[in-house]
Amino acid sequence: MKICVYGAGAIGGYMAVQLARSGVETSVIARGPHLKAIRENGLALKIAGETHNVKIPASDDPGTLGPQDYVIVTLKAHQIAAVAAPIKTLCGPETAILFAVNGVPWWYFHKLAGPYEDRRVEAVDPGGIIWDTLGPERALGCVVLPAAELVAPGVVEHHDGDRFPLGEPDGSRSERVAALSQVMVKAGLRAPIRNRIRDEIWVKLWGNVAFNPVSALTGATLKAMCDDPGVRALIREAMVEAKRVAEALGVTFAIDVDRRIEGAAAVGEHKTSMLQDLERGRPMEIDPMVTAVAELGDLAGIDTPMIDLILGLVRQRARLAGCYA
Repeated sequence: MKICVYGAGAIGGYMAVQLARSGVETSVIARGPHLKAIRENGLALKIAGETHNVKIPASDDPGTLGPQDYVIVTLKAHQIAAVAAPIKTLCGPETAILFAVNGVPWWYFHKLAGPYEDRRVEAVDPGGIIWDTLGPERALGCVVLPAAELVAPGVVEHHDGDRFPLGEPDGSRSERVAALSQVMVKAGLRAPIRNRIRDEIWVKLWGNVAFNPVSALTGATLKAMCDDPGVRALIREAMVEAKRVAEALGVTFAIDVDRRIEGAAAVGEHKTSMLQDLERGRPMEIDPMVTAVAELGDLAGIDTPMIDLILGLVRQRARLAGCYA
């Protein structure tokens, strides 16, 4: 089996090393100093007190690697449209693409029975570029739950977690998703197959839609936001709105909003990814985490005034910092 990890940063690097260590023919797409370090010294993973270094084919030109059985995309959602054509060069007739990406996925309405089936989500796929270039039939869903960090060029440090729930957009247990799950499990990555992958996506998105932008506006950690009664109430209202949107689209939540908030508080003094991006001057994932939820609310006829308010504020904050186009 041949697997290419497109975007070998923190999560992609973690996955690539584990897959390569288990014997899978693995390659990575990277760039800049990170690519140079991988080519010269291999890709290193610090995990559980040990460091594993693998020599792995690495390139910034996907066309040099040839067709793959699977491509695992671990880019940020707003980066995918610009590289849809290069990703396609990795695809043969049967290649599946696992999108290990935060937020509302661009393929969300593919094979979702109901009035919105095959509708495009403009916030994450402007003009349908990804849909038309790659084709939703290649897409596999994934929720990224581990935490990892790119600590130096060519070096990834794993902090916590190993779960990557997988699922077909139509909920089936296909041969391709079953085979990928088996390979990932062999590599030490827990990859349960879910027949309702959108439910899993929303559990993570439920927190992201509120905690991420509010943290960027306040500079606060998860614990600090949850400990402040006023901020906690604002976050709760945004999450209640998001829940209404999701339920209108057929999603079922296994926990209630207060338990979800308590789970975030228990993480402690952690900065969200959006706050980290703001502090480092990097593009922020506003559209997949917040704009897309507002778009789905409009589609489903669900009012989202708190989400809309937060969205307007965080967009301006990000634009002023040069972190949002």
